[in-house]
Amino acid sequence: MITIETWILILGFSVPMVISPGPGNTILAAAGGKFGIRGTIPFWLGFETANLFWCLVYGLGLSEVFRQHPFLHETFKWAGTLYILYLAYGFLQSSLPANQKEMKPLGVIDGFVSVSFNVKIHSMILVMFSQFLNPALPLLNQVIQIAAVFLAVCVACHFPWIYAGQILFSRIKSARSIRLQGFVFAACMLLVALFVALS
Repeated sequence: MITIETWILILGFSVPMVISPGPGNTILAAAGGKFGIRGTIPFWLGFETANLFWCLVYGLGLSEVFRQHPFLHETFKWAGTLYILYLAYGFLQSSLPANQKEMKPLGVIDGFVSVSFNVKIHSMILVMFSQFLNPALPLLNQVIQIAAVFLAVCVACHFPWIYAGQILFSRIKSARSIRLQGFVFAACMLLVALFVALS
């Protein structure tokens, strides 16, 4: 069993990292603003499933593959940048006049891909496991415990971003405002893509 002191350190590390502004939270807020909480649930489910998946990957030692092959980090970075540009394109399309196709809500796969290509999340999870795994304790037990706590932190910290996105943009009803919202979300995604590309 992981000690209470280690739990406090894990929470002290993960809560600020997860709740702080970044590519993932920007996308969650934009999805909440565009599709509401209910419409964002599939994306959010995929998002958190990917967080759990990557915790297990890194925690169980598969991160060695990434260490031995640094080009994988660059590949993920550029794939993530392209994916965020794809999301920006979707938001931009939804901002065009009413005769244009409305953007479909983001789904589970979108959420999973969004996390999987987010270099910030990979770095965060890698650091968390490299700092808090105790070689004297059984590996699988620790990985499951840390992953479960990290997932709980993610769910608790990501919901306010989705909710804030919905609250901020729920009053937007006119066609002009909806178009402006699409442009704002597309601009946010472009800035996130730029951040990811330059990081």
